[in-house]
Amino acid sequence: MCGIVGFVGKGDAVPVLLGGLRKLEYRGYDSAGLACVNKGGVLELRRAVGKLAGLETLMHKQPMETSVGVGHTRWATHGRPNEANAHPHAGAGGRLAIVHNGIVENYLELRKELQGQGVVFRSETDSEVLAHLIEKAQAGGLKLVDAVRAALKRIEGSYALVVVSADEPEHLVVARLGSPLVLGLGAGSNYIASDVPALLEHTRDVVYLDDGEVAEVGADGWTVTGLDGSPRTKKVQRVTWDPMQAEKAGYKHFMLKEIYEQPRVIEDTLRGRISKTEGDVHLDLEEAGLDAAKVRSLDKVVLVACGTSWHAALVGKFLIEDLARIGVEVDIASEFRYRDPLVGPGTLVVGISQSGETADTLAAMRLATSKGATGLAICNVVGATMTREAKGTLYTHAGPEIGVASTKAFTAQVAALVLLAVFLGRRRGSLREERAKELLAHLREVPGRMERCLKADAEIKTLAARFSSARDVLYLGRGVNYPIALEGALKLKEISYIHAEGYPAGEMKHGPIALIDENLPVVAIAVAGKVFEKTLSNIEEARARGAQVLAVVTEGERSLDNKAAAVLSVPAIEELLSPLLVVLPLQLLAYHLAVKRGCDVDQPRNLAKSVTVE
Repeated sequence: MCGIVGFVGKGDAVPVLLGGLRKLEYRGYDSAGLACVNKGGVLELRRAVGKLAGLETLMHKQPMETSVGVGHTRWATHGRPNEANAHPHAGAGGRLAIVHNGIVENYLELRKELQGQGVVFRSETDSEVLAHLIEKAQAGGLKLVDAVRAALKRIEGSYALVVVSADEPEHLVVARLGSPLVLGLGAGSNYIASDVPALLEHTRDVVYLDDGEVAEVGADGWTVTGLDGSPRTKKVQRVTWDPMQAEKAGYKHFMLKEIYEQPRVIEDTLRGRISKTEGDVHLDLEEAGLDAAKVRSLDKVVLVACGTSWHAALVGKFLIEDLARIGVEVDIASEFRYRDPLVGPGTLVVGISQSGETADTLAAMRLATSKGATGLAICNVVGATMTREAKGTLYTHAGPEIGVASTKAFTAQVAALVLLAVFLGRRRGSLREERAKELLAHLREVPGRMERCLKADAEIKTLAARFSSARDVLYLGRGVNYPIALEGALKLKEISYIHAEGYPAGEMKHGPIALIDENLPVVAIAVAGKVFEKTLSNIEEARARGAQVLAVVTEGERSLDNKAAAVLSVPAIEELLSPLLVVLPLQLLAYHLAVKRGCDVDQPRNLAKSVTVE
């Protein structure tokens, strides 16, 4: 959840650390801090509450000269957002400090033990116990790396951990279990970060740490071992993302930039995967054991995800059941992991996560595969934990998504699920070649039609001004666009703080209709399809109670011109693919409403980009 950076090498560490934290601020912004060993061999800490700007101001007032240090931007789990709870946390002796992302589940027990030994705690956090445990082990004569191993063997929970010590300033010690960490390799300098964007300014050569691994990172080299000290061989990977992909490129917010990137993202997701002549897709999933015989033997598919990815999974249910004719269950990962699900060798479990590090989705995947299910990941980040643990991965190729509220990652996930549905349908014999060719031809047209959707931006901005004082909004959709009603409502809640609910339009009269009056805007998705006439009836029910209806319709549809308060249109497309277009005006509506209300669009309160803790 939090953002971690580390640097050891040539030159001044402080600009590198602050620059890395700026790239990772989307992971948390309750507080930020640095710990560095200065030129005199003294460990210094600087911490500030709130966003990174507070720490940057502090560093101008109290500069440090150093070539080794760590940084942290926090999303609070244990302890209020204040300076005492900000990372880094130092040991009692003031000779070492740690930054930590994760949760120490047995921290109360360890804290009580340490307090019994005379340790005075300065914070309310679970993380501080790590600093004291490592310091005590080091005081017992262990080298820093061995002291870290000894401390971690006592920890129950998850961690991405970096330790800096004034006694061994020539290197940093790094460890991970359940929370992401990546090493960036340079010439005479090496880097550490929670996520790749923090490294791109300096290097594209990276090493992803796996669970249970510990690394010593110096200016001129690095080694990776297990918790038991056994050596690990690691592959250096080349990151192909352009550093400019992680910048705003002239847009006011990352979210708006990422909304506009969606046509290109869908092209990237589809590139090289569609066979025009065969009416098929090539996903390289046979290497994961998903050959035709295995696919035909499946008795069900289970999609597990959280948040926006769960909404993509709901769209995926419609796609897979329609095209592959196999039953699909969609589970919220945090619920799935705490029951005894009925899965086994005949189950394909698909974990969907932008980061590939979402703790609940990883746990759900692990539970399902432990019962014999075949695990498949749909993910945006090459080398993420989910991709390493799954039998196979369908990468979305969306590039870095910096805005906390997901946009382009969502549509890329839906596009990937279309490909997966075609893949399964063709191998099960339920999807005819001609039907597949027709669908895939429409899919190739989606990027161009997305461009047309985005031309309504100015119109949507004007609409947002009309509705910006709303306290509540109801979103209605049916069929494959019911999940888009959920997603539209979620986007509005996340970034504008307006209460919104998504509902299947046919369920409106079973409760939500009681809320409708002239003060409640209703966003109704009424695009062409099997349930269009039914949706019109639901809109009439809302209008009869005074609702202000904002309708999303297919281009050329005129039946709502004199009935809705406002009408937005999207290009005609195959019904199963319509969510890829319908979601764009809803993203823009949420964005412009948030801007109009003066909200922090890219970093909404209480949220973080990657939820890597429970």
